[in-house]
Amino acid sequence: MKEVRKIMLSGGGTGGHIYPAIAIANELKNRYPNAEFLFVGAQDKMEMEKVPQAGYDIKGLWIAGLQRNLTLKNLLFPVKLMHSLWKAKKVVKKFEPDVVIGTGGFASGPILQVAAKKGIPSLIQEQNSYAGITNKILSKKVDKVCVAYENMQRYFPSDKIVFTGNPVRQDLLSIASKREEGQEFFRLNAGKKTVLVLGGSLGARAINQIIESNLQDLLSEEVQIIWQTGKFYIEEYKKYNDEEGVQTHAYLSRMDLAYAAADIVVSRAGASSVSELCIVGKPVIFIPSPNVAEDHQTKNANAIVEHSAALLLKETEKEQFMSKMRVILQNEVKASELSKNIKALAKPNATKEIVEQIEKIAKWS
Repeated sequence: MKEVRKIMLSGGGTGGHIYPAIAIANELKNRYPNAEFLFVGAQDKMEMEKVPQAGYDIKGLWIAGLQRNLTLKNLLFPVKLMHSLWKAKKVVKKFEPDVVIGTGGFASGPILQVAAKKGIPSLIQEQNSYAGITNKILSKKVDKVCVAYENMQRYFPSDKIVFTGNPVRQDLLSIASKREEGQEFFRLNAGKKTVLVLGGSLGARAINQIIESNLQDLLSEEVQIIWQTGKFYIEEYKKYNDEEGVQTHAYLSRMDLAYAAADIVVSRAGASSVSELCIVGKPVIFIPSPNVAEDHQTKNANAIVEHSAALLLKETEKEQFMSKMRVILQNEVKASELSKNIKALAKPNATKEIVEQIEKIAKWS
């Protein structure tokens, strides 16, 4: 066995692929302080900025996915794919990893393909309840597939699946003790219920429009609102800071305190958000984005809703927003049931369980 373990991770395109990869790397670094890490991403995507900020080296591949609409960009896809496979071979050969982990995104395909072909222990971490075509293909070649939802044998070989959950920020595990701190941080009235609205760091236009059109009805319910508009929309919505009980934010630097202070959460249904909200254990109204591959956010949300653990509002049903909100605000029994049921779906030890699977396939344990 090598004295220094060499670990390669690939995942990107969105935060939902990047942050799980970083969380896994951090847990591995905890266990193996002398390990060497190399991330591989798509050269023009956000991982090229976020991964170095987390303290890890990254190499970029010239790769992009097929566009769902007919576009000239698709003509370059075969060229980019061949180039990225060639570059992936060079990167793997030079780094000589002991294990390769893919968390999704364009770059993980070529890297895992090369690793599996060379017999390097490899693992996929699938965040969503609906698996994309790349991971379906790769699952036949890798050693293990760590999943966050049940019944994933529809997509992957059942003998390779391990139900671990998704990695989440560790500071969310202790939010129950941070409620007062959260209320002070956001200057909230402790006597009122707080609605936390999340549209992601960039923002969600549809969610912002729903909140704007229902703002007065919401305030008439004697609630206060922490409204994360996203950086693209803050200029449009910051005028509502003049309303008593409303505060808008481009982004939230202390998500743990925002969750701790909240009584109800309105959120998109990306895989990481869903996993975090299970840990948080507050009543949730999911408003999934319909503009994602295979409508996987709706599938993620439905996987929670079918356990009576959240409410679902489609963007096309925006006129039903207040009736859904009042179900939670005016029915303490229902609110408590939603909170209890979503908490029961939490997998707080996901990162550790994924790393244990990595140790097994790498024969480190």
